Amino acid sequence: MPMLPRAKAIVTTFVMAIVVTIGLTVAATPALAQRRPPPPTPSPTSANDDQSAGNAALDLGSGFLERLGNQASGGFNRAFRTNPGGGGASASTEDPRYRTWFEGYGISVRTDAQGDFVGDKRKTFGGVAGFGARVAPGVNLGFSVDQSHTDIDVPLALQSATLDLTQLGFNGSVDKGPWTWAFALVHGFGKVHSSRDTGFGLATAGYRAAVDGALTEISYYWTKDQMRIVPKGAVEYVRATSAAFQEAGGLDPLNVGSTTLSRARVMIGAEIGRYFILDQKILDLSAYGKFVDNFHQDLGSIQVSLGTQSIVVPGIGESRYGMDAGASASLSLTNTARLYVNYDGKFRNELTSHQGTAGFEYRW
Repeated sequence: MPMLPRAKAIVTTFVMAIVVTIGLTVAATPALAQRRPPPPTPSPTSANDDQSAGNAALDLGSGFLERLGNQASGGFNRAFRTNPGGGGASASTEDPRYRTWFEGYGISVRTDAQGDFVGDKRKTFGGVAGFGARVAPGVNLGFSVDQSHTDIDVPLALQSATLDLTQLGFNGSVDKGPWTWAFALVHGFGKVHSSRDTGFGLATAGYRAAVDGALTEISYYWTKDQMRIVPKGAVEYVRATSAAFQEAGGLDPLNVGSTTLSRARVMIGAEIGRYFILDQKILDLSAYGKFVDNFHQDLGSIQVSLGTQSIVVPGIGESRYGMDAGASASLSLTNTARLYVNYDGKFRNELTSHQGTAGFEYRW
């Protein structure tokens, strides 16, 4: 019997310990909940590859437009239309009436850091096939197809992408005395494949991109002996879009919204050229320079989401003012066939681009 009070005391102490433990656990639960980490938020640099791909489409559309404009108003082509035989042939010569051309080109582009965009390097290789015709005296039309592949590297953000772009171009010109009015239209469509290193595997995505643009240009052809000077002025508008996409794989794959970029610019400059007669062949050398004013740039924005968290990332663009410069060498093998090489450079505060082109043209 003396053991009974002692047993009761032990049981009472044990029960009280359990109650105290439960109370402390319940009291600590809100504090533990408060210490849980917040849901992850996308990094401002997580869409750098998408920003770069959109800018690449915009620049490729712009570059194709300007090459088409030069096809229509370039000094060598203008001289050939005025003097089809070249080197003193009669201006009344009608043939050749049709022409076709084939080009291969490479482009190297570097974009500097802007805000949360850490900068990129882009390399493009492509080819062009085109056909043109004189449909009436002084009126010329052309159609061409441009197929390109671009590798995009954003090393500081551990991101990369590829852009495969097909562009359809239509151009034309009207000659009136020394004046030429030229125009060009472009529609492009393609696919972007992106890859982002998350530290726990690659997050990848594939989505559509498109570009549309128009250019109009007026030029004046002045010649003396074998020299020519061609002042030019042009207005260009380009618009690029990319579709929304969802990444797959890696840690915390993102949802990225669609985006639209647009740019309008004025370009004023001149081409200077001279041809030489070498062993019954014509060697034509020319160079150009022009001032560029990007008076309108809608850089767009991209919404990046991770679970319930999202941020809006601004687009990237060029400085408002810049310069373009280039040179060309053309060797006419006969009155109907020629080989040519071109260099085109774009120089902005945030962007530098170099393009080399080699081509063959045949007229009949």
